[in-house]
Amino acid sequence: MTGRFAAFLLLLLPLAVSAAEPAVFRLTAEGGVEKFYPKVYQALEEEGFYVVFEADIGGSLSRFAERWGEDYNRSGLSAIRSMVFCNGWYANAVSNADPVLLAMCPLRMTLVEKDGRTTALFARPTAVAAGSAALPIFQRIEREVIGAIRKGMGG
Repeated sequence: MTGRFAAFLLLLLPLAVSAAEPAVFRLTAEGGVEKFYPKVYQALEEEGFYVVFEADIGGSLSRFAERWGEDYNRSGLSAIRSMVFCNGWYANAVSNADPVLLAMCPLRMTLVEKDGRTTALFARPTAVAAGSAALPIFQRIEREVIGAIRKGMGG
């Protein structure tokens, strides 16, 4: 009987996981990446997250269009741009709480465009920090970053 009950609980596990917040925050708005990129950049910096690197991933990938042929850009994205950002105070706080989670520093987010709509993508650091002493710090970081993304995307 105990074995069957354990098997039943294992079957329910995927339902519990899917009920949680997705590991990637997404926000879509009408308009191109060029409209939202500078606004999200500015909003992040206003929250104290300084952009240390910018990547035009779509531009870089486009150089391989001929080589990759039909495998190039099957998703039909017209732009992919990423920002890598950090906040020194938070990096220090994470280092003090759980140095292993400095693997999350710096953070990054990506804007993708398709059919005139831009989607902001941000991997939630709390998904990685679950069970860590640094979780409360990452909860605050996540709230602030998502707030900045919402502000920059007008939502």
